[in-house]
Amino acid sequence: MTSTEPVYSHLVEGFGTVTVTPVDPAADSALIHSWVTQERARFWGMGGASRELVQEIYEDVDRRTTHHAFILAREGVPAGLFQTYDCAEDRVCECYEVQPGDTGMHLLIAPGDAAPERGFSAALMTAFLAFVFSDGTTRRVVAEPDALNEKAITRLVRSGFVLGPEIELPEIDLPEVYLPAKKARLTVYDPRATPAAV
Repeated sequence: MTSTEPVYSHLVEGFGTVTVTPVDPAADSALIHSWVTQERARFWGMGGASRELVQEIYEDVDRRTTHHAFILAREGVPAGLFQTYDCAEDRVCECYEVQPGDTGMHLLIAPGDAAPERGFSAALMTAFLAFVFSDGTTRRVVAEPDALNEKAITRLVRSGFVLGPEIELPEIDLPEVYLPAKKARLTVYDPRATPAAV
C-alpha cells in the first residue's frame, strides 16, 4: 500500500524544495497517463496505453518489494516520475554483472507549461540521487535508457553517470507484465569512483 505523503524532501539551492512521494496508482494514474502518452515520452514505451492500463501497471509496481515508483514535486507542483528497482531482480541483471548495492533507475521529466528552465532536470536529478543514496544500502545507481534516447543519455552523463556498453534487455512476457526486448545504453553513477569505463 502506498503512502500519499512525501517520504523525502531535499532543498536544491536556487531551485526550491523537491519532495519524493510514492505513486498512488489510483490517484496518480490520470497525471501519469497525461505524461507518458505524449510524443516526447515515446521512449517510456506507454504511448498507446489507456489510463486504466497505466493504473494497472503501477498497481503491479506497487505490489512489488523490488520495484518502486515516485512522483517528484517542486514546491508542491508535480515535476517528474522516477522509478527504482533492485538490479538483481530485474531483466538488466542478464546484461551486466550486478554488484551489491546496485539500484536501478528510470526517469521521466514532466512536460512544462512554460519555456524550458535551465537546470530543471539537473536539479530534480540532484534531489532524487540524494533520496536514493539516503537508504544506506545503495552504492551505485544504474540506468539503461533506450539506445536511441540521446537526450536522456546526455542528461545522465551531465549528472555524473559513466557510459557503459550498449546492451539488449531481454523480452519479458508474463501474465502481469509484458516488456519487449530493447536496445539500451548501460550507465552507472558511482560517487565513490573516479571516472572510468563501466
